[in-house]
Amino acid sequence: MKILVSNDDGYQAPGILALVKALSTIAEVTVVAPADDRSAASSSLTVGKPVRIHEAGERRYYVEGTPADCVHIAVNGLLDFRPDLVVTGVNNGSNLGDDTIYSGTVAAAMEGYLLGIPGIAMSLTHKPGKHFDTAAHVAAGLVRRLMTKPLPMPWLLNVNVPDVPEDDLAGMRVVRLGRRHQAEPVERTHHHHEPGVQVWRIGPAGKAADAGPDTDFGTIAENCVSVTPLLIDLTRYDNLRHVANWLA
Repeated sequence: MKILVSNDDGYQAPGILALVKALSTIAEVTVVAPADDRSAASSSLTVGKPVRIHEAGERRYYVEGTPADCVHIAVNGLLDFRPDLVVTGVNNGSNLGDDTIYSGTVAAAMEGYLLGIPGIAMSLTHKPGKHFDTAAHVAAGLVRRLMTKPLPMPWLLNVNVPDVPEDDLAGMRVVRLGRRHQAEPVERTHHHHEPGVQVWRIGPAGKAADAGPDTDFGTIAENCVSVTPLLIDLTRYDNLRHVANWLA
Protein backbone atom coordinates (compact mmCIF):
# COMPACT_ATOMS: atom_id res chain seq x y z
CA MET A 1 0.00 0.00 0.00
CA LYS A 2 1.20 3.51 -0.87
CA ILE A 3 0.21 6.10 1.71
CA LEU A 4 0.43 9.89 1.39
CA VAL A 5 0.93 11.54 4.80
CA SER A 6 0.31 15.21 5.52
CA ASN A 7 -0.73 17.43 8.43
CA ASP A 8 -1.28 21.05 9.45
CA ASP A 9 1.31 21.35 12.24
CA GLY A 10 4.30 21.30 9.89
CA TYR A 11 6.52 18.56 8.48
CA GLN A 12 8.74 18.42 11.58
CA ALA A 13 5.93 18.26 14.15
CA PRO A 14 6.12 15.34 16.61
CA GLY A 15 2.72 14.01 15.54
CA ILE A 16 3.67 13.50 11.91
CA LEU A 17 7.03 11.99 12.86
CA ALA A 18 5.27 9.41 15.07
CA LEU A 19 2.70 8.70 12.35
CA VAL A 20 5.34 8.16 9.66
CA LYS A 21 7.33 5.87 11.93
CA ALA A 22 4.30 3.68 12.64
CA LEU A 23 2.97 3.54 9.09
CA SER A 24 6.39 2.91 7.51
CA THR A 25 6.44 -0.55 9.13
CA ILE A 26 3.43 -1.65 7.06
CA ALA A 27 3.35 0.52 3.92
CA GLU A 28 5.33 2.78 1.60
CA VAL A 29 4.96 6.28 3.02
CA THR A 30 5.42 9.58 1.22
CA VAL A 31 5.26 12.83 3.18
CA VAL A 32 4.06 16.08 1.64
CA ALA A 33 3.37 18.49 4.49
CA PRO A 34 3.44 22.23 5.20
CA ALA A 35 6.76 23.89 5.94
CA ASP A 36 5.38 25.30 9.19
CA ASP A 37 2.27 25.40 11.35
CA ARG A 38 -0.87 25.99 9.25
CA SER A 39 -3.45 25.02 11.86
CA ALA A 40 -7.06 26.06 11.20
CA ALA A 41 -6.29 26.61 7.51
CA SER A 42 -9.36 24.53 6.63
CA SER A 43 -9.57 23.65 2.90
CA SER A 44 -7.92 26.82 1.59
CA LEU A 45 -5.86 26.48 -1.59
CA THR A 46 -3.15 28.86 -2.72
CA VAL A 47 -4.25 30.35 -6.03
CA GLY A 48 -2.83 33.17 -8.10
CA LYS A 49 0.79 32.55 -7.11
CA PRO A 50 3.28 29.66 -7.32
CA VAL A 51 3.77 27.28 -4.40
CA ARG A 52 7.35 26.43 -3.47
CA ILE A 53 8.10 22.79 -2.60
CA HIS A 54 11.34 21.56 -1.02
CA GLU A 55 12.80 18.05 -0.91
CA ALA A 56 13.72 16.97 2.60
CA GLY A 57 14.82 13.41 1.87
CA GLU A 58 13.60 10.33 0.03
CA ARG A 59 9.82 10.62 -0.45
CA ARG A 60 9.81 13.62 1.90
CA TYR A 61 8.66 17.11 0.85
CA TYR A 62 7.67 20.28 2.63
CA VAL A 63 5.44 22.88 1.04
CA GLU A 64 5.21 26.64 1.49
CA GLY A 65 1.44 26.40 1.43
CA THR A 66 -1.63 24.98 3.12
CA PRO A 67 -2.46 21.38 4.06
CA ALA A 68 -4.92 21.20 1.17
CA ASP A 69 -2.19 22.53 -1.15
CA CYS A 70 0.05 19.66 -0.06
CA VAL A 71 -2.39 16.90 -0.96
CA HIS A 72 -3.77 18.63 -4.06
CA ILE A 73 -0.33 19.20 -5.57
CA ALA A 74 0.96 15.77 -4.53
CA VAL A 75 -1.90 13.87 -6.15
CA ASN A 76 -2.23 16.07 -9.24
CA GLY A 77 1.38 16.21 -10.39
CA LEU A 78 4.15 16.10 -7.82
CA LEU A 79 4.08 12.34 -7.29
CA ASP A 80 4.59 9.83 -10.09
CA PHE A 81 2.01 7.48 -8.56
CA ARG A 82 -1.50 7.66 -7.17
CA PRO A 83 -1.67 7.02 -3.41
CA ASP A 84 -3.97 4.29 -2.15
CA LEU A 85 -4.71 6.24 1.02
CA VAL A 86 -4.21 9.68 2.57
CA VAL A 87 -3.52 9.76 6.31
CA THR A 88 -3.10 13.10 8.06
CA GLY A 89 -1.88 14.13 11.51
CA VAL A 90 -1.27 13.22 14.18
CA ASN A 91 -2.75 16.62 15.01
CA ASN A 92 -1.56 18.39 18.14
CA GLY A 93 -4.99 18.80 19.70
CA SER A 94 -8.47 17.44 19.12
CA ASN A 95 -10.67 17.86 16.06
CA LEU A 96 -14.08 17.23 17.58
CA GLY A 97 -17.49 18.46 16.49
CA ASP A 98 -17.37 21.87 14.84
CA ASP A 99 -13.54 21.78 14.82
CA THR A 100 -13.71 19.71 11.65
CA ILE A 101 -14.88 22.77 9.70
CA TYR A 102 -11.68 24.68 10.46
CA SER A 103 -9.13 21.90 10.81
CA GLY A 104 -6.27 21.76 8.32
CA THR A 105 -5.64 18.15 9.33
CA VAL A 106 -9.18 17.16 8.40
CA ALA A 107 -9.02 19.33 5.26
CA ALA A 108 -5.90 17.57 3.99
CA ALA A 109 -7.59 14.18 4.30
CA MET A 110 -10.72 15.68 2.76
CA GLU A 111 -8.74 16.93 -0.23
CA GLY A 112 -7.64 13.38 -0.92
CA TYR A 113 -11.24 12.20 -0.58
CA LEU A 114 -12.41 14.86 -3.05
CA LEU A 115 -9.79 13.53 -5.47
CA GLY A 116 -11.15 10.00 -5.09
CA ILE A 117 -8.70 8.69 -2.48
CA PRO A 118 -9.87 7.39 0.93
CA GLY A 119 -8.70 9.49 3.86
CA ILE A 120 -8.10 9.23 7.60
CA ALA A 121 -7.56 12.33 9.75
CA MET A 122 -5.83 11.53 13.06
CA SER A 123 -5.86 13.83 16.09
CA LEU A 124 -4.61 13.62 19.67
CA THR A 125 -7.03 15.18 22.11
CA HIS A 126 -4.74 17.35 24.27
CA LYS A 127 -2.60 20.32 23.29
CA PRO A 128 0.29 20.19 23.74
CA GLY A 129 0.05 16.47 23.13
CA LYS A 130 2.16 13.87 24.89
CA HIS A 131 1.25 10.37 23.68
CA PHE A 132 1.56 10.79 19.92
CA ASP A 133 2.72 7.17 19.67
CA THR A 134 -0.69 6.04 20.94
CA ALA A 135 -2.49 7.78 18.08
CA ALA A 136 0.11 6.60 15.56
CA HIS A 137 -0.40 2.98 16.62
CA VAL A 138 -4.17 3.43 16.34
CA ALA A 139 -3.67 4.73 12.79
CA ALA A 140 -1.48 1.76 11.90
CA GLY A 141 -4.13 -0.59 13.27
CA LEU A 142 -6.80 1.02 11.09
CA VAL A 143 -4.57 0.72 8.03
CA ARG A 144 -3.89 -2.97 8.76
CA ARG A 145 -7.63 -3.54 8.99
CA LEU A 146 -8.12 -1.79 5.64
CA MET A 147 -5.51 -4.04 4.06
CA THR A 148 -7.35 -7.18 5.12
CA LYS A 149 -10.92 -5.85 5.07
CA PRO A 150 -11.36 -2.86 2.73
CA LEU A 151 -14.41 -0.65 3.15
CA PRO A 152 -16.74 -1.11 0.16
CA MET A 153 -17.47 2.58 -0.50
CA PRO A 154 -15.59 5.89 -0.73
CA TRP A 155 -14.95 7.14 2.79
CA LEU A 156 -13.36 9.81 4.95
CA LEU A 157 -12.79 9.12 8.64
CA ASN A 158 -12.17 11.62 11.43
CA VAL A 159 -10.37 9.87 14.29
CA ASN A 160 -9.66 11.36 17.72
CA VAL A 161 -7.45 9.52 20.20
CA PRO A 162 -7.28 10.24 23.95
CA ASP A 163 -3.87 11.52 25.04
CA VAL A 164 -3.08 8.52 27.24
CA PRO A 165 -0.74 5.52 27.07
CA GLU A 166 -2.02 2.93 24.61
CA ASP A 167 -2.78 0.42 27.37
CA ASP A 168 -5.15 2.94 28.97
CA LEU A 169 -7.44 3.20 25.94
CA ALA A 170 -10.91 1.87 26.73
CA GLY A 171 -11.80 0.86 23.19
CA MET A 172 -13.03 2.42 19.97
CA ARG A 173 -16.50 3.63 18.98
CA VAL A 174 -18.03 4.85 15.72
CA VAL A 175 -20.01 7.95 16.63
CA ARG A 176 -21.40 11.20 15.25
CA LEU A 177 -19.87 14.64 15.62
CA GLY A 178 -20.95 16.62 18.66
CA ARG A 179 -21.29 20.41 18.86
CA ARG A 180 -19.54 23.16 20.75
CA HIS A 181 -20.94 26.24 22.42
CA GLN A 182 -20.24 29.54 20.74
CA ALA A 183 -16.51 30.36 20.77
CA GLU A 184 -15.07 32.53 23.50
CA PRO A 185 -15.02 36.29 22.73
CA VAL A 186 -12.22 37.74 20.67
CA GLU A 187 -9.62 39.71 22.61
CA ARG A 188 -8.20 43.11 21.79
CA THR A 189 -4.51 42.73 22.58
CA HIS A 190 -3.09 46.23 22.23
CA HIS A 191 -3.22 49.38 20.16
CA HIS A 192 -1.12 49.39 17.04
CA HIS A 193 1.15 52.35 16.43
CA GLU A 194 -0.25 52.82 12.94
CA PRO A 195 -3.28 55.15 12.96
CA GLY A 196 -6.58 53.37 12.38
CA VAL A 197 -5.17 49.88 13.02
CA GLN A 198 -6.42 47.60 15.82
CA VAL A 199 -5.01 44.22 16.87
CA TRP A 200 -7.36 41.42 17.95
CA ARG A 201 -6.83 37.77 18.85
CA ILE A 202 -9.30 34.94 18.12
CA GLY A 203 -10.60 33.45 21.38
CA PRO A 204 -10.50 29.78 22.40
CA ALA A 205 -13.00 27.28 21.03
CA GLY A 206 -16.21 26.96 23.00
CA LYS A 207 -16.85 24.13 25.42
CA ALA A 208 -18.79 21.05 24.39
CA ALA A 209 -22.54 21.56 24.16
CA ASP A 210 -23.85 18.43 22.42
CA ALA A 211 -21.60 15.85 24.07
CA GLY A 212 -23.67 12.76 24.77
CA PRO A 213 -22.30 9.20 24.72
CA ASP A 214 -23.18 8.88 21.02
CA THR A 215 -20.87 11.81 20.12
CA ASP A 216 -17.14 12.16 19.65
CA PHE A 217 -16.96 14.40 22.75
CA GLY A 218 -18.67 11.80 24.92
CA THR A 219 -16.56 8.98 23.53
CA ILE A 220 -13.27 10.76 24.23
CA ALA A 221 -14.43 11.56 27.76
CA GLU A 222 -14.58 7.79 28.37
CA ASN A 223 -11.01 7.29 27.09
CA CYS A 224 -12.27 5.64 23.90
CA VAL A 225 -11.06 6.39 20.39
CA SER A 226 -13.78 8.16 18.38
CA VAL A 227 -14.22 7.35 14.68
CA THR A 228 -16.61 9.49 12.64
CA PRO A 229 -17.32 9.01 8.92
CA LEU A 230 -17.59 12.47 7.34
CA LEU A 231 -19.78 13.69 4.49
CA ILE A 232 -18.81 16.51 2.13
CA ASP A 233 -22.25 17.30 0.64
CA LEU A 234 -23.44 20.51 2.35
CA THR A 235 -26.89 20.51 0.75
CA ARG A 236 -29.77 21.04 3.22
CA TYR A 237 -32.10 18.56 1.54
CA ASP A 238 -35.03 19.10 3.88
CA ASN A 239 -35.04 22.80 2.93
CA LEU A 240 -34.96 22.41 -0.86
CA ARG A 241 -38.75 22.44 -1.21
CA HIS A 242 -39.24 25.28 1.26
CA VAL A 243 -36.73 27.54 -0.48
CA ALA A 244 -38.17 26.63 -3.89
CA ASN A 245 -41.66 27.63 -2.67
CA TRP A 246 -40.28 30.85 -1.21
CA LEU A 247 -38.73 31.75 -4.57
CA ALA A 248 -41.75 30.69 -6.64
